[in-house]
Amino acid sequence: MGSLDIGIVGPALPSIQTYFLVNERLLSWVFTIYILFFMISTPLMAKLSDIYGRETIYILDILLFAGGSLITITSFSYDMLLLGRAIQGIGAGGLFPIANAFIGDVFPPNKCGGALGILSSVWGLSSVLGPVLGGLLLSYSWQLLFIINLPLVGIVLIGSFYILPKSQKNGKIKFDWAGFAVLSFMVFALAYGLNQIETNNFIVSILSLNVLPYIILSLILIPILWLIEKKVKDPIIQINLFNSLEVKLVSTISVGTGLIQASTVFVPAFVITALSFNINTASLMLMPIVLTMAVGAPVIGKLLDKFGSRNIMVAGAFFMVIGLFIMGYFPKDCYLLILAGILVGVGMSTAIGSPPRYIMLIESLPKERASGQALINIITSFGQLSGGAIIGAVIGSYNGTVNGYQIAYIAIGCVAILMTILAIGLKSKNQQLKTMV
Repeated sequence: MGSLDIGIVGPALPSIQTYFLVNERLLSWVFTIYILFFMISTPLMAKLSDIYGRETIYILDILLFAGGSLITITSFSYDMLLLGRAIQGIGAGGLFPIANAFIGDVFPPNKCGGALGILSSVWGLSSVLGPVLGGLLLSYSWQLLFIINLPLVGIVLIGSFYILPKSQKNGKIKFDWAGFAVLSFMVFALAYGLNQIETNNFIVSILSLNVLPYIILSLILIPILWLIEKKVKDPIIQINLFNSLEVKLVSTISVGTGLIQASTVFVPAFVITALSFNINTASLMLMPIVLTMAVGAPVIGKLLDKFGSRNIMVAGAFFMVIGLFIMGYFPKDCYLLILAGILVGVGMSTAIGSPPRYIMLIESLPKERASGQALINIITSFGQLSGGAIIGAVIGSYNGTVNGYQIAYIAIGCVAILMTILAIGLKSKNQQLKTMV
């Protein structure tokens, strides 16, 4: 549900724009507000699950997601629609880290990789189904895109009550309100500032009052948040995890992963410019990436248990380097672009799928597993938000020509080279097993 509702609204945006009579700038908030509250909710729900138990908060998140869907369906104004999307984001933000933490609680170490791979494959399949379902259901009404969440909620709720392990409250943990407030302001300032950037006039817009003050505020709040989290007993962000070199490496890699994720959003526009495809055909050029991710994620999970995360992430990052450079240097060859999409999809199966989450499960204490998963989600989302603005600026500075796209993908390919080098520094499988013990 969480993955479907990111991509499924894409085809519906023109209908939503006509229904509520809003401009393109306001329309973009249908996406942005979901991601914004997703980022804020991720550490919040992870910490609440530590206090009140994973099962309780997981079920709460499902109900929040359903409530947000219901508000979105019945919206009689654009503000009400955004409220529904915000509540959906709050619910979805808790589903992912708690689900991954359950894997660490239930499965033995030698089975965690395969289980995480299944979760990652669900994300990939949902990414494919989202736009497809959106296009099919849109002929009836855009509200139907969110109505399909409600029967899914019923199924998941029943399964949660009967299958998920029961959890106990931990009254000793104190909620970090100060850290949560600073984190929320920081994320909101960053998301709002980046969303106001005009990619066709990047320098002027980034220096404007609509952008620059918010970017500066978000940067100022980072050291403030760090100081707060160092002092409190139970921080909302587990900065003690950064004492581990492994966490530092995988966090830096995850920023690059977010940048690469953001670059895939521009693939249809790139193909339209380079190959003169129409919009429907151009959208299909995303299929090699998402289908490879859907198929590759469970396979990667199984290989993870056998070979360890370092070997898998080095290989995946290297595949992304090749794929991104093919996109940068051969924009006029359709078959090579399809091959590039497959290679990038294989790489993203490792960088976005089970390996980084596997590492965080290993490096986190059992009581901090959900918070560790939340941390990796926030860092990746930061890369996504920043990547969209940066790549859009590069393309816009070349007036949307093929050269702009080429330079953007070559630059992202250089980021993938850095990710490959960093992945070499990760622990071997034997070292990871010692850490687990």
